[in-house]
Amino acid sequence: MEIRKYAAEAFGTAVLVFVGCGAVTAGSFGTSLPIGAVPIGLSFGLTVTALIYSIGPISGCHINPAVTLSLWAAKRFEAKHIPGYIVGQLAGAVIGAGLLLLVLNGSLSGGYDVEARGLGQNGWGLGFLGAYDGFAAFVTEFVATAIFVAVILGAVSTDATRSFAGIAIGGALTVIIVAFLNVTGVSLNPARSFGPALFVGTKAISQLWLFLVAPSFAGLLTGLLFRTTEETT
Repeated sequence: MEIRKYAAEAFGTAVLVFVGCGAVTAGSFGTSLPIGAVPIGLSFGLTVTALIYSIGPISGCHINPAVTLSLWAAKRFEAKHIPGYIVGQLAGAVIGAGLLLLVLNGSLSGGYDVEARGLGQNGWGLGFLGAYDGFAAFVTEFVATAIFVAVILGAVSTDATRSFAGIAIGGALTVIIVAFLNVTGVSLNPARSFGPALFVGTKAISQLWLFLVAPSFAGLLTGLLFRTTEETT
């Protein structure tokens, strides 16, 4: 049964990267900012909502290492499953990014230069979106992930709210992306950053650490906060 859960996580993360980053690249909304932030946010948000209701009954639909870590920190997820979930999520992100690049390379206008045009990867600095510095990028990813994870932990805390969790979570992700897309491209998800960066290489790889560290720590600390809150109420 564990393999089925890990496979669901891989599938869900692949879909998230393929569709979300596809909106940035194949949909060309990444070149039409700030208006393009809305369809990009909706692409990620609605995809997460759909996945919650489709693979949620199988794996819980974490599709994000930061979410997995937060649920463990909140004592809602067993530690023994963490490696399998995170490996599945990272593998799924690579598959999703690879499939997207395969589609983009099918353009009859002369292929697709992934290093020059990107793959919806996250980043910061001069030449990337709003040209914010590393400190602003770290704060954005940390705080935004904490907000996102808090919504998740709150939405799935009771039977009354669980049925609407997908709408709340997808809606929160959409709003966060629209608000902060210009800073980092908005990751909140180490796997979502990992897949595209592997194919883009160079600067995307050198900046990947921030999108692994900031969301992961935010997820852990927010999970601990929810555990403390529940233990004292």
